[in-house]
Formats: sequence, structure tokens, C-alpha cells
Amino acid sequence: MVRGKTIISSQDKSYKEANRTKEEREITSMPNQKRRKDMRNVAIIAHVDHGKTTLVDALLKQTGAYEFKNGETTIMDSNPLEKERGITIFSKNASFSYKGVQFNIVDTPGHADFGSEVERILKMVDGVLLLVDAFEGPMPQTKFVLRKSLELHLKPILVVNKIDRPNARPHKVADMTFDLFCELNATDEQLDFPIVFASGKEGTATLDLEEESKDVKPLLDTILHRVLPPAADPTKSFQMLITMLDYDSYVGRISTGRIVHGKIKNGEQMSLVKSDGTIIQGKATKILKYKGLKRIEVESAEAGDIVSIAGIDNVNVGETLASAKNPKALPKIKIDEPTISMFFSHNTSPLAGRDGGRFLTSRHIRERLKREALTNVGIKIEELEGTERFKVSGRGELHLAILIETMRREGYEIEVSSPQVILMKTGEDLLEPVEEVLVEVDQGYQGNVIEALGARKAEMKDMQVTSINTIRMNFLIPTRGLIGFRGDFLMMTRGTGIMYQNFYQYQKFKGEITHRQAGVLISMNSGKAVPYALYGLQERGEIFINPGDDVYEGMIAGVNNKGRDIVVNATREKKLTNMRASGADEAIKLIPPREMTLEFALEFIEDDELVEITPKNIRLRKRYLTEHERKTKLRKRRIAPDADSSSLS
Repeated sequence: MVRGKTIISSQDKSYKEANRTKEEREITSMPNQKRRKDMRNVAIIAHVDHGKTTLVDALLKQTGAYEFKNGETTIMDSNPLEKERGITIFSKNASFSYKGVQFNIVDTPGHADFGSEVERILKMVDGVLLLVDAFEGPMPQTKFVLRKSLELHLKPILVVNKIDRPNARPHKVADMTFDLFCELNATDEQLDFPIVFASGKEGTATLDLEEESKDVKPLLDTILHRVLPPAADPTKSFQMLITMLDYDSYVGRISTGRIVHGKIKNGEQMSLVKSDGTIIQGKATKILKYKGLKRIEVESAEAGDIVSIAGIDNVNVGETLASAKNPKALPKIKIDEPTISMFFSHNTSPLAGRDGGRFLTSRHIRERLKREALTNVGIKIEELEGTERFKVSGRGELHLAILIETMRREGYEIEVSSPQVILMKTGEDLLEPVEEVLVEVDQGYQGNVIEALGARKAEMKDMQVTSINTIRMNFLIPTRGLIGFRGDFLMMTRGTGIMYQNFYQYQKFKGEITHRQAGVLISMNSGKAVPYALYGLQERGEIFINPGDDVYEGMIAGVNNKGRDIVVNATREKKLTNMRASGADEAIKLIPPREMTLEFALEFIEDDELVEITPKNIRLRKRYLTEHERKTKLRKRRIAPDADSSSLS
């Protein structure tokens, strides 16, 4: 495959037509593979914020599958957290018709922390649209999602999106993407990918930048002719791999996936083949297909369809729904292992139950985490014997932060520990997860960033100037080194820096890394924070609480820049006397405290601290509230330095 040939394919019409007929010949030249010509199953994959959901909006508008109201955008991001953060967190399906063919399209997350969503969804489709920003080009998560699709032998369609951006360089980006395909050892067939230039925001797509386009029909036509119809043999025994789960209070657990073989009718007997080989009998009580963004009830479905089936409750992602007469399991979904873990427990602070929480006990938390593990295959839950705490492992800080934020909004009160990386032992070697980090900063800040990352055991792979004032740097850094770094990074770049990270691989342990240099201000008593007391404390460092906030003994009120923890009185009021001052008292002027966010809290705390999370507040506290307890535990750790901090609770 000649490199120039792929780039030219987007502009040479005769070559486009040749490719089209070649693909059609491939579709029809498989006598042993029955295929459904009336259907295409495709997923959209991309880096964060490269425009996946906006492009889906354009496809839904073009086909009339959804009526958009005035100002309505990114309709697939239906979850409140997705709308607030502007990123896709959960995979979602949509369906529309074009030229008599049904398109099932799946919007996937772009962040590597939600990679488990991408991995299982790709098992349902026959092709992928790889979106790449026309200015930024391939980014770390682009590499992550593309690798997953190539491993499954899917043939991507490259969509160079946002061609209307200032300084867009679509042909250069197409060239860079080809290099990425080569780096990931794509096959010759995968390297022969079509290129579509698009603007999801404007709702246009074209195969030739010299040609003006008014709609996204060129993209739809490319999907129609370049994505293989699903292999589907309705004469074989029914099999469906469960890739997503939902729950309905009326029909119970709902399993979603693609029917690989056979057909199923409403009311028909079926089997569930569990991961351990156990077979559970049941009946299909409801079959749902996607129409637009809604699910509609149907009487039957067959191979190639992406459907939701109710009837068996004891199901998990990765298991198989099969024929009752011939129950055989499909290959399991391979999911990358978690790299970060945290400890969850119910709220034990003196303020527990006072912030509107409805679920306050460890029993509530246990049930909620078990429900999460059923649908979120990237999460692992372990209950610690003899304690009321749970070890929750995930793919990254953001992955676990989304779970915590969701639980908080549902009314749970919990305490969580600082994130810890999951180490592996191979023979005599201790291995730790390493991240690939891409940093974009304005010129003048690169020295501070390189110095800070170097202290965290980072190795620079590449540095290049991407525009007049912007420098892009690529690093490999232990996951441990990134915990707590994002806040420092924003400060040293004055909020202008951009940082992306992606899991790279496990490597040998890099040695100790020093994290927080400052100490904290610990409240010595309970009560209401007083302006007079906070005025005296703010000279020591940043304050976390407002006047009038409730505080308790052991709660963290702020930062001590001098590097050690000190106990302070945040409730101390000014002494009142019957003597008048010779001059007016100096007005108390308080610096606004830091707005406490979950991400900052998780990055800030050390091993002996916890984050208290309630529906209304996020607070920081010491694991042991009284000074006597802290000194006792510190003495024990000095006697037994190898003891894990979790065992001293």
C-alpha cells in the first residue's frame, strides 16, 4: 500500500468509484457468510472533544430520525454529568434509515478511563468512524480507541472533523493519521481507509475539499458502501453477547447486545450461559429495537439486529443469551484490568446525616456498588473482611470520580481514601502502570512543566512547536506521578495549559515520588467557622472553608505552606472588653476560599486523609479525628513501617 494512494483516494473520483465496487465485490463474494444487506452497524470513536456527539446530531437531522428543538445540541449526551462536563461517559445507541438501509450507530466515550465502554461496544459493530480534529490531529485517546478497533479487525473510516476551525490542516492530519495506522501495525486492508472531511457543527461532509457540500450525505454513502453488512445466519441457533445492561421496575433486568446467530420471538424460551458455564432457563418477555433515540417493542428479532431483551434477571455483561435447545457461549469480552483503586466507606464524621443524605449505612453502599459492578465492567469491587470498607478499582481517577459524583447526587454519604495505583509482581520485578501524557502549553511555560514532570519520574518522548506560541510535549510518566499534578499544572501555566493522558503499559517500578509538599490546617474543635479566626489563618496558606461553615475536630480547614500539619482553632472569636480601642478596628478582609471540587479533593489528600462526600458538601478530614489518635497511629507505623495504612483503621 503506497502512502500517497490513501491520501489521494479522498480526491480522485475514479479511484473512489473503484474502491466502492471493490468493497461491494468483497461483500458479495463470501458464499459461506450470509449477510444482511439491509443493515449497517457502526460505532463512532475519537479523542475527547473531537466532535463525536455533534456529528451524530448531524446524522440524525439529515435522516429525520429526531426532531431537534430550538438550541438543542449533543442530544446523545443525555446524562446530566455528560452535559455539565461536555464529554461522553456512557455508550448510547441510535438508529435511523437511509436509502432503505437501517443504520445502528453507537456513540462511545473518548476518554481512556471509560475504555471498558469502548471495548465492549466494538464487539457489536462491523465498522467504525474514526474522528480526528482537523487542527489537533491524532491525540493519545485517538491511539487508544484505534488500537482497540484494529485488534478486532474492524475497518475504520477516517472522518477529519471540524474542517471549519481556524488554522485547520485536514490533509496534514490525514497524513498524521496514516502514520498512526502504520505505528499500530494495521493490515493492508485497514490501511486502505476512505477519508471524509466534515464539520459536525455545520452538518456538512465532503470527499473532496474542493467541492462544496450542504449536508452529510457523502458520509452516509461512505458508510453504506464501505462498512460490511453484519454477518447473519438466521438458520443457526440463537446467540447474543450481552454488552450493556439496563433495569426497568416493570420488566426487570434488560440485556442489550447484537444477535450473532439465529432469531428470537417474544415469549420464546431461551437460556443464559453464565461466565462459569452455568445455564439458567428463562423466557423472552420483551424485545426492544432502537428507532431514533427511542426503544420500541417488537415481536421478533434476528441475527444482525442490536436489541434489548428482558426475561432473565441474573445476568452480567459478557455473558451469552442462547437457544434453550442448544445453549452455547460466545467468546468473552476482553477488558483491560484496572490501574487505580480507592477505599469507600459510609460517612463517619460528626456531621453525617445533616446534609440531606438518604443512604447513610455500609449496607446501602454495598448494594449500590454491587449494582454498579453489574453494568460497569471496568469497575471491580472487593469487600474487606472485618471492616465496613470496600476496595473499588477502576481505570483512572476520572472513572472513579464519576462513580462518586453519581452516588453523591443519588443521596449517598460516603468517605473515600486517596487513589492508589495497582502494582503487579512478575518474578522478581515490581511493575507499575505508566501513562502516556500529551501536554500543550504556551511558550515560556515549558521549562516549569518539564522540571515538574521530571521530578515525578517522567521521560520526554517528543517536543514540537504546533503553532506560533504553542508547544506540544509527549511524556511517559508513572500513574503515581500524575496524582495531584493537574492542579499544579494549571497553576504553573496560569490556566492556559492542556493535558491529556492515556494508559501506556506496565513498567518496572520507578522509585519513590514526593507528592504534596505543604501541610494542612486541622480544626481542633467543633462549631461554626468565624471570620476573625479565618483572617488569622489565611496568612498560613489557602483556606477551604467559608465563615459560618460547620467544622469539627479533625476536619481540614486549609493549607499550611510551611510543610507540616498544625492544629488550629477556626471557631475562635475576638475577645470582647469594655474598653474602647483608640482607633477603629481594622476591617476583616478575607480572601475567597478555594471552591472544593471532587477532582481537587481526590488529588490533594494524602494516605492519612479522607474525602467526606455528601449531597451538599465535599469536605477534607484526617482519617483519625483526634490528635491523640493520630499520634498513636503514627507511633504504630514507626514501629511497623511496612504496615499498610488501611490496616491501621
